Amino acid sequence: MFHQLLTPIGNSLFPSFIVAALPIIVVLILLGWARRPAWQASLAGLIVGLVVAIFVWQFPVGLAINSVVAGAVFAVWPVMWIVVTAILLYNIAVRSGRFAAFRMWMIDHLPNDRRIVLVVIGFSFGALLEGISGFGTPIAITSSLLIMMGFPTLEALTFTLIFNTAPVAFGALGVPITVLGAVTHLPADTLGKMVGRQLPFFAFLLPFYVMAVYAGFRKMAAIWPVLLVAGGSFALTQFVTSNYINYSLTDVLSSLVSLVITILFLRVWRPAPDPEFAINVDRASEVRSEISGIQGWYPWLIVSAVVIIWTVAKVFLIGDVKVPWPGLDKAVYITLYNQPYGAIWDFQPLATGTAILVAAIITSFVVGLKPSEFGRAVVDTWVQTRIAIFTVATIVGLAYLMNYSGLNYTLGLGVASVGAFFPLVSAFLGWVAVFLSGSDTSGNALFGNLQVVAANQLGLHPVLMAATNSSGGVMGKMISPQNISTGVATTELKGKEGVVFAKTFKHSIVLTIVLGILVWLQQNYLQGMIPH
Repeated sequence: MFHQLLTPIGNSLFPSFIVAALPIIVVLILLGWARRPAWQASLAGLIVGLVVAIFVWQFPVGLAINSVVAGAVFAVWPVMWIVVTAILLYNIAVRSGRFAAFRMWMIDHLPNDRRIVLVVIGFSFGALLEGISGFGTPIAITSSLLIMMGFPTLEALTFTLIFNTAPVAFGALGVPITVLGAVTHLPADTLGKMVGRQLPFFAFLLPFYVMAVYAGFRKMAAIWPVLLVAGGSFALTQFVTSNYINYSLTDVLSSLVSLVITILFLRVWRPAPDPEFAINVDRASEVRSEISGIQGWYPWLIVSAVVIIWTVAKVFLIGDVKVPWPGLDKAVYITLYNQPYGAIWDFQPLATGTAILVAAIITSFVVGLKPSEFGRAVVDTWVQTRIAIFTVATIVGLAYLMNYSGLNYTLGLGVASVGAFFPLVSAFLGWVAVFLSGSDTSGNALFGNLQVVAANQLGLHPVLMAATNSSGGVMGKMISPQNISTGVATTELKGKEGVVFAKTFKHSIVLTIVLGILVWLQQNYLQGMIPH
């Protein structure tokens, strides 16, 4: 059994921390500064990680390779299975004309103002997709819709990535919270309540923040009523659902309430016309088909119904097999926790991705898509996602390598060493975890328990720190190579993820710092906000 080393360099934490961070630094530099494609940055980070783990942390070569393979397999199933089937649904909507019909419905029922369109589609509709599928698919679908509405590709991707922070912690019907409860042995309901007392502040402010970045403060102020309605209704529903109903329904209910109330509000209030943000309706009308606009909702209503029923009925548990990973399960001893490290691959043939596939097939029948067109949609999906599959397999493989070799525990120990300032930097642990793994679910599995260990050592509230891992993780989602590579899959920026990363990085840092301040206040002055 390999015993993880925590301070392999001179038995000192600081230099060990710096070296352990090298794989992450390499990925950040290649994406943000060199503007390299995400697959190249991830592959380079993985190579550096292997060198550091094997030669500095003395991680056996066999275990190193095995951990990377385990991460890559997890990346393919269930993560990319969800992405692939969601993109397939999108392609079915495109080939059947329902995506164009959905756009025309938006044009017909929303003010001729791209600011309004950005809020309704990027924020409210994107959150609905996040609640159903997650893992970057809302970025791919909503950005494509915004591009069709006249947004430049880079703008569409940037703002949908920033908006995606609001729903991520409760995405895929609350799976991140469920996993956080499992790894920390804290009640998932309590953790959901705590996250629901952090993120609503950001959900409320995000429409204002994004609009100020997009249009400028004065142009943002001109549409403040709709921003208040969209953000306020989402934030209030997010708080109420996570605290008093069921955290697994938080995203679906919040997004639906926000979407419906915002659209209804726009029937009684409209902003003053502004030519700067007008959509070229004449050009849009050129592609108006005989398909009614309401049919554009079919794919999204069908997938919402199928996934919710699938989850409530626990169909995903049918055929569930937990596979101890050969040669890796309990082959590593976690020095920090004084326990063996399990490696269990939970294979669910009827996972959420399969539910989305069923929804895609039902949609094909409902819209009368020919089998040949369905086949072409499958081919389109493979072409769009193959690079993303490699990228995600690589970056999650790196996350597993850093976890099993002990690099991540050195990083966590280093961050926890700041003592009383830990609440301020706790959010950055979640940020790093999600940047690496690509999902809030994996980020919680990675560092969730570390937050609890640090909290207990420092006399901080474990529920607050564990929840902060999830809330901090959502801020790292907008710069995650997995999220960006999935997001660009349906756009002309495929292979140019570094350009998108450079646009979102500063917003990611700013929002994480703000969260850190909120957590510090909750720990020291607002303890009443922590559920007991």
